Amino acid sequence: MPLVDFFCETCSKPWLVGWWDQFKRMLNRELTHLSEMSRSGNQVSEYISTTFLDKQNEVEIPSPKMKDGEKQQAPRQKPSQQPPPPGPQFQPMSQITGVKKLMHSSSLTDSGIPRFGVKTDQEELLAQELENLNKWGLNIFRVSDYAGGRSLSCIMYTIFQERDLLKKFRIPVDTMVTYMLTLEDHYHQDVAYHNSLHAADVLQSTHVLLATPALDAVFTDQEILAALFAAAIHDVDHPGVSNQFLINTNSELALMYNDESVLENHHLAVGFKLLQEDNCDIFQNLSKRQRQSLRKMVINMVLATDMSKHMTLLADLKTMVETKKVTSSGVLLLDNYSDRIQVLRNMVHCADLSNPTKPLELYRQWTDRIMAEFFQQGDRERERGMEISPMCDKHTASVEKSQVGFIDYIVHPLWETWADLVHPDAQEILDTLEDNRDWYYSAIQQSPSPPPEEEPGGPGHPPPPDKFQFELTLEEEVEEEAEEEEASSALGAIEVQELSTAQDASPPEELLEVDGQDASTEVEVEEMSLTQQADSVAAGQDESTSSDASVDAVGCSSPPALSPESLPLPALRTPPTPEEAPGLLGLPSVVAEVGAQKEHQAAKRVCCACTGTSSEDPPTLPAPGGWGSTGDPI
Repeated sequence: MPLVDFFCETCSKPWLVGWWDQFKRMLNRELTHLSEMSRSGNQVSEYISTTFLDKQNEVEIPSPKMKDGEKQQAPRQKPSQQPPPPGPQFQPMSQITGVKKLMHSSSLTDSGIPRFGVKTDQEELLAQELENLNKWGLNIFRVSDYAGGRSLSCIMYTIFQERDLLKKFRIPVDTMVTYMLTLEDHYHQDVAYHNSLHAADVLQSTHVLLATPALDAVFTDQEILAALFAAAIHDVDHPGVSNQFLINTNSELALMYNDESVLENHHLAVGFKLLQEDNCDIFQNLSKRQRQSLRKMVINMVLATDMSKHMTLLADLKTMVETKKVTSSGVLLLDNYSDRIQVLRNMVHCADLSNPTKPLELYRQWTDRIMAEFFQQGDRERERGMEISPMCDKHTASVEKSQVGFIDYIVHPLWETWADLVHPDAQEILDTLEDNRDWYYSAIQQSPSPPPEEEPGGPGHPPPPDKFQFELTLEEEVEEEAEEEEASSALGAIEVQELSTAQDASPPEELLEVDGQDASTEVEVEEMSLTQQADSVAAGQDESTSSDASVDAVGCSSPPALSPESLPLPALRTPPTPEEAPGLLGLPSVVAEVGAQKEHQAAKRVCCACTGTSSEDPPTLPAPGGWGSTGDPI
């Protein structure tokens, strides 16, 4: 079902900037709200905004207040005083760094190739584990153990054999083994997360996603080869630091690639450069046109793993979901290259962000690894006197909050959209994601409490609202200038206007409606003003009691609780039950789509001025994720 109509049906004028702009505005507000709660919340918010948003200046995250003693710590050095970044100096800018001369081909013959492409004395155990090669949630850690640390080579060789790609593209077996061993050697094993184990996991995840029933026979063999090759090389020679770290330290890579997708460009350069090594060109029997086409696709897919492109990828994927065409058998109809490469780019991106969708025991290991890598970068930044990047300060970062925020704002919206595209093939993946999110949320309350100055509550501070106690008025969405104290009055006026079609407007304080109650208070006030008889005393007392209760309810500092009748549930496929975790304290997980829906209605009212358009309010759009305003499936 379409989210919005972008043009007025009568005047054909664009009346909505775009659902995606609204979503980003709402996301920005939520991240800003999170950043104001605590220091750990600020880190989570900064990490999401600086890593996954195209324009880092879109969100102004307020910095947490520092104590006087902290201001004296870690003085920032001048740029001239910063030590040069590690690595070889005085190298030509045209030279691709990181490429090593290795000899893997001398001892390889077709008859001597191991069953899974790697030498191991635990081949039977490895074979048992690889029986799950085509399943989501393969334990890649055990595969690595049984393959002697050669998880990428083992997975790559087995998948290429499984899909018969060696025969289809006439890839010599010894060349295949030589290339994949050389490729794996160019992943750094001393990097905690972005190593060959991660590459093997992304490769196997891409392999499974390619086999989803909704994509059956959609892609050509060459497109499948490109996707698998892109997944295998997508992080080769990763140094274990972020793009922003390389930019801030004026590294050679940042200078070479002009600060644009620095690491992703480097991964591509190394991956293709290794094809030129001795007996490594696995594409030697492809025609020139095939090589050019494959290279173009691989570049597209690896550049899509730059997390700063996440929002653009998600927007494109949502648009495709709304306009998707399927065959009579339920298979996606992607009849042009543009649509197919868009799905492939998002597929590799999903595989790269698939850790939270895996079984919890695997997900927790990945979380430990990525946090260890973040903290190592933070230590390097601290040693250099640099500002420590978000989530990289081991003294203040909250692992549990980071994962809940990561899932709520990044992973769940992406995987929910992918699940819509291939419905119903990814439902089990989505269910696992939500279960893992709940586990990390429950771990927040069991983890050590933050220092007193970081507590969001306390004397004089109201406790943070629950996850679903978040709502913005239509005026605030459209104008973005409404004052906080006017929000309740404006919301009440709009709600009464929608419910009353023939009654005169009353003063704003009489029109306020709390928690979905009717306008009985307004009627009683009118009766008091018209009745002068003796028995009006009792009625006046009742009215006074009702008015006081209403004023107390409106005047309290905490926002009114939102019932299912007053606001659709956020876009979670599984509606939460009372005993489930309500969400990250003070933050909704995905209420941005709900806010966008309200702005959709407001914008359509504005367009009612054009001739021929009914002044009636448009029907309420279904809540995102397939849930109606009452919380029931539609």
